Amino acid sequence: MDLGLKDKVYVLTGASRGLGFATARELAADGARLVVSGRDGDAAARAAASLGTDAVGVAADNADPAAAGRLVATARERFGRLDGVLISVGGPPPGSAEGNDDDQWRAAFESVFLGAVRLARTAAEAMGEGGVIGFVLSSSVYEPVPGLTISNGLRPGLAGFAKSLAAELGPRGIRVVGLLPARIETDRVRELDALSGDSEAARARHEARIPLGRYGAPEEFGRVAAFLLSPAASYLTGVMVPVDGGARQGI
Repeated sequence: MDLGLKDKVYVLTGASRGLGFATARELAADGARLVVSGRDGDAAARAAASLGTDAVGVAADNADPAAAGRLVATARERFGRLDGVLISVGGPPPGSAEGNDDDQWRAAFESVFLGAVRLARTAAEAMGEGGVIGFVLSSSVYEPVPGLTISNGLRPGLAGFAKSLAAELGPRGIRVVGLLPARIETDRVRELDALSGDSEAARARHEARIPLGRYGAPEEFGRVAAFLLSPAASYLTGVMVPVDGGARQGI
């Protein structure tokens, strides 16, 4: 299938590694041009260089109010247009309702929630018909994840914002989609498994609850994300797509 990605221009945040980078690889492989951002500018530059000449790395922290405008401006200055964004942010710190303090909640809200809202609004102003805004969220949108109280609090609210935005932008031909990864083989998931004190046992417990019986590979997530961001998914908007090997029990 031709996804129609050739020469399309996308901004991807949190894309120097993990799920953002996995998506960037799939988009680049089909001819898209990319602005790849991360808090570490050197890491973002290395990630972009590995994708080819039609990618540029930018240092950007989603919590910075100026980041959204700078990323959109980079896409338009470098490539002359903007067709879509994928908003991904490193997960907030683990912890319990009693254990996470106000400073942790405040910092997570600024980066995970408000930073995403700000970039979505800024990108929407710069895009026309056919544009797309994607959010990398979490399985916690539907089912709280033990030990991730801050994520459990913020991700469902961001999904609600995405759904509202889809209704508002639909008449302009701009789509909004969400992706809900669960146990994908990333540094973040390995860190979460390690918190149990026995990573291998934690992984075995999680895999036992996944119908496909294994963790997902980053490229499996990346291919789903690339499709949802592409013109081939032109009639999909306002949806939350689980990428979890069937782990979610609800319909």
